[in-house]
Amino acid sequence: MRTIILAAVSSLALAACGMNGQDNDTESRTAAASDGAYETYSEDNLADTMASNDSSAGASDASADSEQRPMMQAQVVLDRLGFGPGVVDGKMGMSTENALRGFQEANDLETSGELDEATKQALARWDRIPATRVVTIPESWGRQTFTAIPDDPAAQARMQRLSYSSLDEKLAERFHTTVEVLQALNSGGNSTARSPTATPSPSPSATGGAQGRTASTTTNIFKPGQKIRVPNIGGDRIAPGAVDNREWQQTLVSLGVGTEQPEVDRIVVSKAGKTLKAYRGDELVALFTVSSGSSDYPLPLGEWDIVGEAYNPPYEYDPEVLRGGDGETHTLPPGPNGPVGVVWIDLSKDHYGIHGTPEPETIGRAQSHGCVRLTNWDAARLAQMVSQSTRVIFEA
Repeated sequence: MRTIILAAVSSLALAACGMNGQDNDTESRTAAASDGAYETYSEDNLADTMASNDSSAGASDASADSEQRPMMQAQVVLDRLGFGPGVVDGKMGMSTENALRGFQEANDLETSGELDEATKQALARWDRIPATRVVTIPESWGRQTFTAIPDDPAAQARMQRLSYSSLDEKLAERFHTTVEVLQALNSGGNSTARSPTATPSPSPSATGGAQGRTASTTTNIFKPGQKIRVPNIGGDRIAPGAVDNREWQQTLVSLGVGTEQPEVDRIVVSKAGKTLKAYRGDELVALFTVSSGSSDYPLPLGEWDIVGEAYNPPYEYDPEVLRGGDGETHTLPPGPNGPVGVVWIDLSKDHYGIHGTPEPETIGRAQSHGCVRLTNWDAARLAQMVSQSTRVIFEA
């Protein structure tokens, strides 16, 4: 892992922005990811008690899923391999099609974007990785404060952090999915989890709009200490001593993103394909679906350098720069529900960068204000792959 911190970043003025173990080849990287067995660190070391441990699961496991979920199983494997399917929901969609094309390209298969027979055979070596697993929501989550994110930038600026607005939202992001998917997985019948609707806890409602994530529920479906079924996201190992920044380590844990990522020397963003491809030499090692540019703020085509990275950055909200309008400038606090999410990868093109988002379900669908936007978990993963020597190419 290579880490670069953009020094002296106190705010970001954005003119157009509104696997375990990845080693020398795909198979060895994924073998390490699917093994999943490693020590549990102490709470002082930001232990992730919900980290994957596939070696402990099997067909006779009492927590085994009684329902076959072939599409979700393919999504969690692709996610572990570095070909991000976006929101893991068990459905074929644009992000999953892109992930399949990335896997197919990396494995010299026809790039159909479909889960065809040849692709199924290539993915069969990871069939033992189940689509879902059961975890216990940490009791410590009950001691956290969840606050609605207001629409008004001035009100956001008065907050200490733009954190998760509910336990449910935090849980969904940890497992790269949505609250609705978690609710469906735990609706009874095919799950060992206790009924999530039995004891709801209060949570304020909020609609984030352009500045934050929509959190329309008025109660938490899930609660601390509850056992629930989740997508079997892996690649979440935090290697001891790999991260100097405690807050950034905590962010990686909250996103289910591990510290062992491949180093890449080139990334290519395709506006037409809505993808970001990461290469090591000629080898495609990762692909993520992105939102990039709009008619008002087009993606700046060409080759750019990476100037640096800012983890959990604040954001300089300037309506004149962003939308050509009037209004006050506000410095918005950091957090996963901030306009650029958990990380900002700064480019040599002024005011442009690659960053996360508070609304992962919109990636590839909603236009950006010129920058390249990914889910928070994909952005955090990419940030660990790149360095200032990584070439960045934006193409039509």
